[in-house]
Amino acid sequence: MSCTVRIASPLHSYTAGASRLEGRGGTLAEVLGDLERRFPGIRFRMIDEQDRIRPHMRLFVNSQQARDLTAPVHGGDTVHVICALSGG
Repeated sequence: MSCTVRIASPLHSYTAGASRLEGRGGTLAEVLGDLERRFPGIRFRMIDEQDRIRPHMRLFVNSQQARDLTAPVHGGDTVHVICALSGG
């Protein structure tokens, strides 16, 4: 099934500047796997080596924050990829 994925601007270098993509999969893990196949390297910016969402990233399915990659994604949903800002 197809969903919309909204990509935070710090990751646009992986998507050739696109801020909105189509993703496929029934879970957040499957959607991110689909993106990784088309945009190599993007998943590692969001997910660590233990398959956990990185602390500076927030992933939402529609308006619900995803706590892990098992979050279900249905056709027509929107996945939001948000990066925390930091600095001094």
